Amino acid sequence: MSETFELVPFAMAHGGAAIGRHAGRAVFVPYAIPGERLRVEIVEDKGRFAHARIVEIIEPSPDRVEPPCPHFGPGLCGGCSFQHIAYERQLEIKRSIVQDQLERIGKFEGVPVHPTIPSPEPWQYRSYATFTMTDDGKPAFYSDDNRRLVPIEVCYIIHPALLELFEMMDFEPGNITRMKLQVGSDPEDRMLVIETVDDLPPEIEVDFPVSINMLLSDNEPVNLIGRSSVRYQVFNRTFRVTAGAFFHANVPVVEALVELVLGALNLQGDEVLLDLYSGVGVLTAFLAERADLVVSVESYPPAVTDAEVNLDDLENVDLVEGPVEAVLEDLEGPFDAIVLDPPPGGLSVEAIDELGRLAAPVLVYVSSDPATLARDARRLVDNHGYQLVEVQPVDMHPQAHHVMCVAVLRHA
Repeated sequence: MSETFELVPFAMAHGGAAIGRHAGRAVFVPYAIPGERLRVEIVEDKGRFAHARIVEIIEPSPDRVEPPCPHFGPGLCGGCSFQHIAYERQLEIKRSIVQDQLERIGKFEGVPVHPTIPSPEPWQYRSYATFTMTDDGKPAFYSDDNRRLVPIEVCYIIHPALLELFEMMDFEPGNITRMKLQVGSDPEDRMLVIETVDDLPPEIEVDFPVSINMLLSDNEPVNLIGRSSVRYQVFNRTFRVTAGAFFHANVPVVEALVELVLGALNLQGDEVLLDLYSGVGVLTAFLAERADLVVSVESYPPAVTDAEVNLDDLENVDLVEGPVEAVLEDLEGPFDAIVLDPPPGGLSVEAIDELGRLAAPVLVYVSSDPATLARDARRLVDNHGYQLVEVQPVDMHPQAHHVMCVAVLRHA
């Protein structure tokens, strides 16, 4: 056992560990809270920084709470990292993480980062969860270090209807490698999406109401039992989401995202807009209700098919299927504003350069990773004449370290 030492973390790092300094270097400690006095032990020495574990909590934070989940903690399930922190403090920490990423990675100073908008439900909010199957057929999540699978008996962040479905499942070991449980806005609208090692459908018998679909290795969905999709209610509209298509997991927070995007644009009804990475058309729908024309771009074919259904009543939408980079090359504009909701990896250099060429007066960037947001915003500012005006964190993932943001950039 290596030597232990006292440490008082001063901030939370992007990724969920608290960070302190010892012997002139940064020390990252999972499951700690900034301000606590700890005794820690180095478990991984990286030279200029180190990872440590808590040996003793000498003075706990007043925001430390007892995590309810038996799978939460060092070496256990990696799905949550903040269950030990009171929810109000989680919101403050997420705002500070966004500020830190903008300053350290983006080199931004003085950009307003507003208080994090909370989730209406900090527990039982996820409308879907994807499990990896163990060799003996048990649903599992990867451990917090991604080194092993942790079989899951209970989960406190998934929707109650999913928990009920989870408890009814009983699979024999077979060719299933991954399994996604999903529920629509109607708790009876439940779907199981499976992946197999050989793209062959497994033998499945169910005695409870659930649709079953399979995703092939090329991400093509195949319907096996029941319906091929679930439906979500966002404000006054219903959205079909086929197996394999993306939809944010915390449905009530999707409404907050819509309101933030619309508020940033302040549409007057005569605008021409571009919606990139548009998925099944959620933002497109509400933009089209308030603008003259929306060009909506999505690369995943089943999501585009969903969007055709979801936006069927709107005549001022132009759906374009294809990778954003390739589609942007063929667009001339002008656009009054561009909305983008990319995956966590953010924007490619090619996409950023095309956005710079189009030079829309306003960009509204819905980000699921503040690090890539900071990187992309810096490139847009340095290379294409934009200014980062403000950033609004949104808590799409309570109890986890992930934080979403809506950022507004304006062309100088």
